[in-house]
Amino acid sequence: MAELVYPPVIGVARTMFKALDLRFDIKGTENIPKRGGAVLVSNHIGYLDFVFCGLTALPAKRLVRFMAKESVFRHKIAGPLMRAMKHIPVDRAAGMDAYRHALRALRSGEIIGVFPEATISESFTLKNFKSGAARLAQEAGVPLLPMALWGTQRLWTKGHKRDLGRNHFPITVRVGAPMEADPTEPSDTLTERLRTRVQELLEAAQRAYPVRPKNAEDTWWVPAHLGGTAPAPAQVAGRGHR
Repeated sequence: MAELVYPPVIGVARTMFKALDLRFDIKGTENIPKRGGAVLVSNHIGYLDFVFCGLTALPAKRLVRFMAKESVFRHKIAGPLMRAMKHIPVDRAAGMDAYRHALRALRSGEIIGVFPEATISESFTLKNFKSGAARLAQEAGVPLLPMALWGTQRLWTKGHKRDLGRNHFPITVRVGAPMEADPTEPSDTLTERLRTRVQELLEAAQRAYPVRPKNAEDTWWVPAHLGGTAPAPAQVAGRGHR
């Protein structure tokens, strides 16, 4: 079936990136398979992360179908676009429907994008991973594709105003080698191995990031353990409302 919506949306996104003069450093796109199903797994630090994750599949001429919270699909503008691009709504009260939908898509050869932290990390460090991505890959018999983003939080993230000006922000992305999802391995063990690999890629992206905060007011996007003023994970957990 022809993709009537996804390619034009990609074109709009690329035009926006050019207008913002974003500086991309993306490595590892050769790890995206040119055919067959896979589960693309990334850290989650900003509202536009799915767009940047999707960019990594374009050299392989693939489109990624993301699992996203159901409320996005109710938005009067985003909703019709999300459905037309065949993304998958996740209702946390009835998660098995989304799981089955994703499983069918994987078995039909699609790449499914998952943020296993389930929500944006306000500390910009990795939260615990849900096991759904690992279980999907195991049941569908497809590989896991670990990746990490850095810099996307500077554009638009939870608790901060959007900054979509022409600020020349760098965006660093690292895609790791595919991980086999052995169905005999406990899903929790596989999930922890996956999280460790994403952590390694995140640290590589952070080391490669070409800029540092300009002043004390600009340290908000840097994690506390790297000398920034983003809240530590314990502080975020202590708020008790997310």
